[in-house]
Amino acid sequence: MPEILEAEEARALIEARALGREIAAVDAPDAWYLKRGLTPRTARAVLPGRSFVIARRRGKQLFLDTSGPPGAHGPVLGLHLGMSGRVVIDGDAAGDPLLYASNRDVPEWHRFALLFVDGGRLSLRDPRRLGAVELDPDEDRLGVDAMELNLGQLRAVVARSRAPLKAVLMDQARVAGLGNLLVDEILWRVGLDPVRPANTLDAGEQARLARAIRSTLHQLGKRGGSHTGDLMIAREPGGMCPKDGAPLVRRTVGGRTTYSCPRHQQ
Repeated sequence: MPEILEAEEARALIEARALGREIAAVDAPDAWYLKRGLTPRTARAVLPGRSFVIARRRGKQLFLDTSGPPGAHGPVLGLHLGMSGRVVIDGDAAGDPLLYASNRDVPEWHRFALLFVDGGRLSLRDPRRLGAVELDPDEDRLGVDAMELNLGQLRAVVARSRAPLKAVLMDQARVAGLGNLLVDEILWRVGLDPVRPANTLDAGEQARLARAIRSTLHQLGKRGGSHTGDLMIAREPGGMCPKDGAPLVRRTVGGRTTYSCPRHQQ
């Protein structure tokens, strides 16, 4: 399912294949998919004639800056992949096939699309219909991007919360981009219990966690996505810890199914 790594692949695809192409038309067959006041009529009124000039990302959210009059900026188109969304440009989809959603190309799953003057197309395909499209989204509602998170910022996030550590790391208003698979992998690697109150980490544990976030994102990004972690193969009922062979514990933390090792995660 899309997390920060998949969102970054989508951003890179847009940067490589969609910048500078003039928008001819908007196809918005699913009005429910448009959020925070955006309607198909508004999208069709403001986007044609413009082109994307910058493709940005913060956490799992994509921000596409559009062209405007000389010396001015156009509106920002916000795309969120939800649990099963993929960006498709001229038939090519960003990222590896999804694990928890169908990868079939069903026309009804194309929730929003932009048709370019040159005949190409950018679509957001979402089988589970949990993503979103916005215009001029509020970027400040998101916390610091996980790829840019430093030790001082992490300390500020965990030190003021008694909530379970996993729930804090998945809170997009605190740290943007980390989801279920990545947080389980990070905490498994660093040896921290997902249900441990975040504010009980000492300075050394905070430093190790910050390093683990950076190294895990870097390594899994090179491998191909959030689903390529070392814990992934054991994330199933009856799974055994790949490090020490202990039976993994399966719990719900922060509303998400969580796997952890009771032996080395404290």
